[in-house]
Amino acid sequence: MMGTTMEKKVRNKRLVILAVLIILLVGTFIYSVNAGFSKIPFLDVIKTLFGQGSAQDTLIISQFRLPRIVVAVLVGAGLAVSGAILQAVSQNGLADPGILGINNGAGLAVMLYISYFPSTLDVPVMFMPFVGFMGAIVIAAIVYGLSYSREEGLLPNRLVLTGVAVSAALAALMTLLTIRLDPENYQIVAEWLAGNIWASNWQYVFALLPWLLVLVTIGMFKVKTMDILGFGDQVATGLGVRTEREKLILLVVAVALAAACVSVSGGIAFIGLIGPHIARRLVGSGHRWVLPISALVGALLLLVADTIGRIIVQPSEIFAGIVVAVIGAPYFLYLLAKAK
Repeated sequence: MMGTTMEKKVRNKRLVILAVLIILLVGTFIYSVNAGFSKIPFLDVIKTLFGQGSAQDTLIISQFRLPRIVVAVLVGAGLAVSGAILQAVSQNGLADPGILGINNGAGLAVMLYISYFPSTLDVPVMFMPFVGFMGAIVIAAIVYGLSYSREEGLLPNRLVLTGVAVSAALAALMTLLTIRLDPENYQIVAEWLAGNIWASNWQYVFALLPWLLVLVTIGMFKVKTMDILGFGDQVATGLGVRTEREKLILLVVAVALAAACVSVSGGIAFIGLIGPHIARRLVGSGHRWVLPISALVGALLLLVADTIGRIIVQPSEIFAGIVVAVIGAPYFLYLLAKAK
């Protein structure tokens, strides 16, 4: 009886946290619609969202602000879920798509793609997540291979150190390659490197959405496997889990999620690190709750960062990746010191 009561309290607490995060996300979403150089009265924003606004308000909101906001929400959620899966696979709380070089691997592939195809055409836009995935999976395989020991399996500390080194090398290579780009593509790549939500039209939303729906669904089906992997490979194998096979599947899901998000958002780091950590503090370590809470926290963090970047130095803006880095870098150093 006591156990049932406690379980009920924990479940109710988690539901309250879920509801609060959804309310915060919706509130930030509505506020962000009016965050920008052109101010629109709140009532006019509501009217426009329900199809009753003026032609000018409709153009500003539906064609410029809404796609960017939706991309920020989707990317934040996807990166946070990717980070949660990577941390489960590696059993390392410092694992993150940006730190492990996955973001830069996807970015390098997308940069090369942009150099040869106009980014405004429908077909190239729809292919961008796939191109990013190809670049990211190659880098993930390199980092995984360099961090794997036949005797001890995947070494978590080596994984982080190898990822940081590979990520730095890729960043230097991308900077070098920008010299060969024409001015228009150079501007796109420069904004990508800084972490701008540059892909702010509905084509990019439709290109990203199917990837997130499929991959997050697969991740949710694997929550029990991730919980079991937390007990270590020997225990997981004893419980009938094919550890290497499941780790490979989860790794591919995490890499694909990060690559798809990065291909339309730019080089945004730390969301995949911070989101899962906050989620575990709020709802515990069970991945059935960690994944959806991570998604909401990640979406909220990136949307807040993008909104702050748009209002703090109007009419100019600070890219969301820079705002996130200002928050995330100290948090990463704190976690690193704590792990030590």
